[in-house]
Amino acid sequence: MNPNTNLVAERPCFVTHLECSMTGERYEADQLHGLSRAGKPLLVRYDLDAIRAAAPRAMVEARATDLWRWRELLPVRHTRDIVSLGEIETPLIPLTKAGGPNVLVKDEGRLPTGSFKARGLVMAVSMAKALGVTKIAMPTNGNAGAALAAYATRCGIETIVLCPDDTPEINVREIAMQGARVYRVNGLIDDCGAIVARGAAEGRWFDFSTLKEPYRIEGKKTMGLELAAQLRWELPDAIFYPTGGGTGLIGMWKAFAELEALGWIGPKRPKMFAIQASGCAPIVRAFEAGVEHAERWEDASTVAAGIRVPRAVGDFLILRAVRESGGQAMAVGDPAILRAVDDAARKDGLLLCPEGGATLAAYREALRLGLIDEEESAVLFNCATGLKYPMPDASKTLDRHQPIDLATL
Repeated sequence: MNPNTNLVAERPCFVTHLECSMTGERYEADQLHGLSRAGKPLLVRYDLDAIRAAAPRAMVEARATDLWRWRELLPVRHTRDIVSLGEIETPLIPLTKAGGPNVLVKDEGRLPTGSFKARGLVMAVSMAKALGVTKIAMPTNGNAGAALAAYATRCGIETIVLCPDDTPEINVREIAMQGARVYRVNGLIDDCGAIVARGAAEGRWFDFSTLKEPYRIEGKKTMGLELAAQLRWELPDAIFYPTGGGTGLIGMWKAFAELEALGWIGPKRPKMFAIQASGCAPIVRAFEAGVEHAERWEDASTVAAGIRVPRAVGDFLILRAVRESGGQAMAVGDPAILRAVDDAARKDGLLLCPEGGATLAAYREALRLGLIDEEESAVLFNCATGLKYPMPDASKTLDRHQPIDLATL
């Protein structure tokens, strides 16, 4: 018996085709694809009219609240291909003291492998299994590599992960512990990606780089589906999203369009804030210049390694969503990021990762600039558990050999 049969009953799949995100060129479903012929990401398309008839909103609301409740809007055709580690619906946590009265944090650190990368990689690996892929390589700043290693190992796909040489040690170790071969590269994530691309061109493996396969977007879009359901089908006024490759922001924007087409939400959209670090802000620079594509950011550096992405293949999709929503691409400095992490922990008891701290720092800056006000609802995305990141030692030592004055404690 398949161990995942309790997750999803066999059902029709509503995928109709894939299409180039730039040109609209159509590609057949159920075939292995990378980028389109134009070198751009492919997007999965569904028969939304058929979904509306087969799966009314009330039916979906009645299901268990995990990632797979959205099965009609996901690409995996057969239950046997699902490679799950228990992808829960992540909670919305009020951040009233460090944020404000209308600030919620969607805490993605509760997912398997401790980050939102689990959403994208569970879908991408499940589809790789379905399409017969046996060997995968991917560049990572840490968390994506850990998620890939976990899911690929679970279904027996061989995995090679390349990471920058200053990737946090805990990430490197968890990737290795979960069965992947992991290598450090003297360079940034796009340097790692160039090696992966060269190996893929030589037929050594399938390239699993961000947006170079079509299905990670479909996993990441469940953040938007969940958010709509959690807020009773009324989207927030603003979303602050830490943006490196931007898969989640692109995915949520796609999710909102699909939900509206199904009649489950209205036309209201949140202002989408793409948050980057001042030391690596190619999307911000392109946004401010009014252009559609972002040039590579040289000498990228930030404490928030997850958003240290000098160049994003989906840059135009990120910029399109931000502009269509009336949002903004914003950069925040490392001191503001670290201060935000510290404030959220000390004032609200929520340990953010640095990338999550960047969203809080950006929210504060948006308030200061008048881009949002405290009366508007805002959702900040904490993309990984803060437990993965080194923190200053704030403890005090008590000497058991000395008398302790409890009044001083």
